[in-house]
Amino acid sequence: MIRLAISVEGETEEAFVKNVLANHLNPLGIYPTGILIRGRGGNVSVERLVPVMVNFTWEFDAVTSLVDFYGFRNKGERSVDELEAHLLCEINKKNLGPGRVFPYVQKHEFEGLLFSDTSAFGVIADLDERNIIALSNIRGQFDSPEHINDGPESAPSKRILHTVKKYDKVRYGWEIAQKAGLDKIRRECQRFHDWLTRLEGLAS
Repeated sequence: MIRLAISVEGETEEAFVKNVLANHLNPLGIYPTGILIRGRGGNVSVERLVPVMVNFTWEFDAVTSLVDFYGFRNKGERSVDELEAHLLCEINKKNLGPGRVFPYVQKHEFEGLLFSDTSAFGVIADLDERNIIALSNIRGQFDSPEHINDGPESAPSKRILHTVKKYDKVRYGWEIAQKAGLDKIRRECQRFHDWLTRLEGLAS
């Protein structure tokens, strides 16, 4: 049995870990727990995240994270890969053992994953078909769901809220992901696929 801690920044990601990732990983003998970073949501930085992840090693066999690149504090001009590399460098200074703690930063937001299958938004009761078409049109403008991000008013979550007024991220985020299915999300989102593959590899 592998006990896996996933440091998350919000209730949406916490629910995704509990209701979607766990169902996928449990049969492999991997038991993930999403743990909220204490303090105000969306206030994630290297200085906050690294100590949290390191502390989890006292209770868990492996530790990772699921936090958004969008809104990550003090990232400067670094790319998402450069930010992850910096996080890993800071973690490795703690000498916790190779591969036991590895950060993951979602490009650009968790909500980007939901564009992998816009028909899955149909889980929202009485949603107008025109809303789903509008979301599909947004998806079609980008190479992948993980490329959807143009700024503070056009990040994935903002695009969804502009299009689907009744969208509630905590209530519907994980349900939409579950409806879309991890297989479809993985096909559409390479970075997420690579992370999930690494999680699956913990079983060996």
